[in-house]
Amino acid sequence: MEELTEFSEDNNESNFDLKAEIYKYLIYWKWILFGFLLGGLLAYLYNRYTIPKYRTWATMIMVDDQEKNAMNALPSGGGTILSLQDDGLQSQVEKLKSKQLVSRVIDELDLNKSYYIEGNVIAVEAYKSSPLELEFISPDSIVNNSNLNIFITPTSETEFTLQSSNSDYSRIHKIGDIINLSNLDFTVLPKSGNSQDSFKNSKTVNFILEPVRETANRYIQNLWITPKGQAKDILELSIVNESSSKSEDFLNNLMERFNEEGVANKQEVAENTTAFIQERLEMITNELDSVEIGIAEFKRENRIMSVESGAAEFQSKFSAAEQQIFDLETQLELLQSIENLLKKQGQYDFLPEVGISEGGISGLINTYNALVMERNMYLKGSTVSNPVVVALSDQLDGLRSNLYENIESTRQSIKVRLNELSSRENNAQGRFSTFPGLEKGMRNIERQQQIKEQLYLFLLQRREEAAISYAATASVARVVDSAFTLDNPVDPAPWLILVGGFLIGLIVPIAIIFIKNLLDTKVHHKGDLQPLIKSVPFIGEVPRIGADQNDVIHLNDRSPLAESFRILRTNLAYLIQNKDKDRGDVIFVTSTVKGEGKTFISYNLSRTLASTGKSVLLVGADIRNPKLHRYTESTAGSKEKGLSDFLYDFDVNPDDIISKTNDDNISVDIILSGPIPPNPAELLMNDRMEDLIQEARTKYDYIIVDTAPAMIVTDTLLISQLADYTLYVTRADFTEKNLLEFPKDLKKQGKLKGLAVILNDVDYSKFSYGAQYGYSYGYGYGYGVDKESRWKRLKRRLST
Repeated sequence: MEELTEFSEDNNESNFDLKAEIYKYLIYWKWILFGFLLGGLLAYLYNRYTIPKYRTWATMIMVDDQEKNAMNALPSGGGTILSLQDDGLQSQVEKLKSKQLVSRVIDELDLNKSYYIEGNVIAVEAYKSSPLELEFISPDSIVNNSNLNIFITPTSETEFTLQSSNSDYSRIHKIGDIINLSNLDFTVLPKSGNSQDSFKNSKTVNFILEPVRETANRYIQNLWITPKGQAKDILELSIVNESSSKSEDFLNNLMERFNEEGVANKQEVAENTTAFIQERLEMITNELDSVEIGIAEFKRENRIMSVESGAAEFQSKFSAAEQQIFDLETQLELLQSIENLLKKQGQYDFLPEVGISEGGISGLINTYNALVMERNMYLKGSTVSNPVVVALSDQLDGLRSNLYENIESTRQSIKVRLNELSSRENNAQGRFSTFPGLEKGMRNIERQQQIKEQLYLFLLQRREEAAISYAATASVARVVDSAFTLDNPVDPAPWLILVGGFLIGLIVPIAIIFIKNLLDTKVHHKGDLQPLIKSVPFIGEVPRIGADQNDVIHLNDRSPLAESFRILRTNLAYLIQNKDKDRGDVIFVTSTVKGEGKTFISYNLSRTLASTGKSVLLVGADIRNPKLHRYTESTAGSKEKGLSDFLYDFDVNPDDIISKTNDDNISVDIILSGPIPPNPAELLMNDRMEDLIQEARTKYDYIIVDTAPAMIVTDTLLISQLADYTLYVTRADFTEKNLLEFPKDLKKQGKLKGLAVILNDVDYSKFSYGAQYGYSYGYGYGYGVDKESRWKRLKRRLST
């Protein structure tokens, strides 16, 4: 007898087979096709019943301060009245997206109130085309902070049914009835201008009311503002919405209100300046009256009409000094006015620009007014706790302190110069001691008069400039393109959704199959035995037996089962190649665990070998869980003793336990397991088992031994050295892949002799690829069997 050829495992050989991997998915082609078509159908339905959204665009250009300020035409340039620092383009973007501005637009256009016409599948918004409208009686302060979701179904020209989605409210009302629902009072009226019977024939209208703040937040999130142009002075506004008309109205109104607020902010400075100048004019008018009265009284008391002739020489010498004193005293007066205003007005009010260049006063006032305007803008959309507002307030407080310090330092500087000029004048007066003393008094009075007159004229000019600036303030931006909507929707994209649906429908079943295969730990076909059959010979597969099929082969049987055992017999013959004709071959049949079909294989293999005229003895060596008696009726009760009796009773001879069977004219001798002993391992360890095998070798060509599972109990390993060959049975859809290392280890350790593998219970309906992964057996299994008709095949598939 030749030894089995030793298989060596090549660790460098790849187990990956692309065709096999593809076929794992192709066997589920019906589910993949179903998922593909279902994904496409769902994508089509999504495109069909999803309300498209459109993008609406508008463009506006920011106007530069130098271009929009009409005061540039004035002699003073107007820069001291409304010359504010540029807020920057980003500040304009923030203003456009401010909650205060957007909420105002939402409230004016009633965009927080929506009307939807209920269709067969979806509801479509009826912006400005609703057959009815709701008029709220409750104050706007309540309405703009309330939620309401109702359904109005007209039943006649004067009646309708009102249902609330948030409660069980459902009543019939008449047109014009005052309805109280959710703490809101309102009435339902038909839209004016509709044709007769249009209200009665209208479909159900779904009215939704949202708080203005929530609607404003949604519009702010959807509003995109992008700078354009080389100078980045153009803003492109866009928004996506289901109703293009609603988007166009929103953008147009937003740009209009933005311009209005910008103009109002600019005019606020002019208003404050005009009010300040008017107050100063009234004060100076009174002061001028008192000075003129003083001159008249001075002349009357001193009985003089004019001192010009007497002071001609004095005037020629001291005119320059007097002019400087006059200018300095004028600036002192203006400084005192500004200081009084700072103490008198509020903490963050606008300051007038009076044109004092000394000490940088004008620059500080311009900066102060710009920060006040920016702070007021942020306060419209936030509170004083806003970090930006707090930072601006700190800057303003610092500027006020700087103004006080600059005013004081400038006043001291002017006083020093005045003292110097007065000293020069006194020195000169000493040289003109002959000049009457009343000349000096007259000069002082006239100087005061001139100061007041010049200050009065100066303020008159500034008041006119402020009035012109208020009336001529231009818009902060110009509309380049009014709102317009593109014809093509941006969502959904029909072809993208359709392609995506087909792809998802294709990927999902493939992913499910992938996960299923990834989590699958069972052996299904020969390909799953690759880790084992690299080192252990594989001699055959046995197909799955249907419930209506016989699991025992017969003489001249042409079923797939019989053909599979014939192939197994042939492969076994090549494996054995026994040259010793005087001794029979001992073949053990075992498995890893219970239920893998080793008894089924043992019985049918013995019948297949016996059908060729060979003498076969079938031994039921699984004395712990005997199953062999289920396959032969002729042995039932024919012998009372079995293998376990022979092992423990030395008086029992082999002939006493052998049962001769001839089922269907196939002669097989059988030794049943016998009674289940309490110590099966100890029985198998005695020499009686070896004596039985040795005696059977001389009488039979083949001794098939159905043993116990090798992994569960030690019975098989105790007698494994008595075998010439060991057929290791695995079962499709039952044997765990991680258990395939067990027979490999047994072979390496030399515990199983002549090891070969059989795959049992293969479902060939799942496999048709190649000789390695299951056979369709065109001329093998079932060859010669009458061909099943298409109708019978269809009925069989439907029944299963």
